Amino acid sequence: MEIALLFDFYGDMLTDKQRDVVELYYNDDLSLSEIAENEGITRQGVRDSIKRAEAQLLEMEDRLGLARRFRGMREGLEAIRAAAEEIRELNDRYGYSREIHDRSGRILELSSRLAAEG
Repeated sequence: MEIALLFDFYGDMLTDKQRDVVELYYNDDLSLSEIAENEGITRQGVRDSIKRAEAQLLEMEDRLGLARRFRGMREGLEAIRAAAEEIRELNDRYGYSREIHDRSGRILELSSRLAAEG
């Protein structure tokens, strides 16, 4: 799962051959033997290419941290969403305010939209 996420962020920085084998292995769930047959290389060649690509993806993440920041933003959005839902519930329970209801609804709407875009 981790490599598939990193591939989404950094896949374009790999060579065409590495991108192809990683795509087939992680996203299409082909075996090393199936990929070797499709690509016309040895099973060991496929494995080596995947391992080099994995190392490059992990190194890019160590340097740039895009996937880590993305996860942090997703977690932050979820926390915002949970807080808005809690505010809405407390508002309903302890003296309803239309303004609080509307603003918490707007926060929920915006957080959902941002989560869908990410």
